[in-house]
Amino acid sequence: MEKSIIHKVFYSHAPEIVWDYLTKAELMEQWLMKSNFELKLGHDFQFATGPVPSLDFDGIVYCRVLEIEPLKKLTYSWKCGPGNGQITIDSIVTWTLEAKDNGTEVLLVNDGFKEANFNVVIFNAMNQGWLANMNKINKILNEKENGSTSA
Repeated sequence: MEKSIIHKVFYSHAPEIVWDYLTKAELMEQWLMKSNFELKLGHDFQFATGPVPSLDFDGIVYCRVLEIEPLKKLTYSWKCGPGNGQITIDSIVTWTLEAKDNGTEVLLVNDGFKEANFNVVIFNAMNQGWLANMNKINKILNEKENGSTSA
């Protein structure tokens, strides 16, 4: 049996604006991590941040773009671990955007967490992290819209 992280957030911005924050490396860095992401099917890329030894995370996430439906859906693999080629998280991240009258509803599903090697501490950290990052996108968009430059 697999476990999944699922979050739904509403943004009072058009899908085109939200999509940019999910698909442009320089914007992704503002709310997630530095990466060499490119919106190309099959593109291998990495997210990089500082290591978190308490979570057996060396700071590098290995990804591959698996599906692109412009302005509607983006799917990529998400693999990471403690380093030295060891992968302890092997999952799939899917972003689905749905235009609404006054903005965009975004559904995040990060699934593929297998019970065989399930680590509840890492799962809970990722669950909280995804929601915090989705809310960070909202904060960035709202500050940009209101002309604020505070971080």
